[in-house]
Amino acid sequence: MSVYPNESFQEPLKRKDSPERLVFFTDAVVAIALTLLVLPLTDIVPGLVADHGHSIQAFTEHTWQIRSFLLSFLVIGRQWMSHRRLFAQVIGYTNELFMLNLLWLLTVVVMPFPTQMVGAFGTDKFTCLFYIGTMLANSLCLTALVAKVRGNPELTGDPDAISDSWWIDSVGATVSLAVALLLAAFVPGVSYFAILLLLAPGIAARLSRSGKGVGRTS
Repeated sequence: MSVYPNESFQEPLKRKDSPERLVFFTDAVVAIALTLLVLPLTDIVPGLVADHGHSIQAFTEHTWQIRSFLLSFLVIGRQWMSHRRLFAQVIGYTNELFMLNLLWLLTVVVMPFPTQMVGAFGTDKFTCLFYIGTMLANSLCLTALVAKVRGNPELTGDPDAISDSWWIDSVGATVSLAVALLLAAFVPGVSYFAILLLLAPGIAARLSRSGKGVGRTS
């Protein structure tokens, strides 16, 4: 007989870990990755000074570095916003979700590498495929995170937290990048313009909503 009458000998339920520290850690890693993107641009100025170049050459002779920086910044920023939106719904996480999040972070911290390659090699085919492939891997990981949260209502406490449109948008972005990678690989001259396919899911969604609106008013 226990000396503590209210003591329970049953094994306590396993509590889900709070996602707060995971989100803070993720935000910090993304912030570092975004900062690293600009470092190749900061190296331009000392080189110009050493060569006695003109200040405007930092822009006119390094357009690929600037374009790749801006594009990568927008891509990582967009994916980070989607990640924040997803984890705003999460009240706990499992080991599987934790590992998927680490895998997503891996694709984020790798992004400065192909970004610097784009600045150095421009429209080189391998560089283009490596760059778009990194974006695709990032989108795949984020879609896997959405699928994991959507498939386990205990992670959100709400089975409807991840709507059908949310899921379709996530899958649509990944499919668009997969098609972009194929186009860049097999269609001459497409190169980085294939990334514009990322706009397709949003345009399709808006057209679908406007079509439904017309249908209701007719």
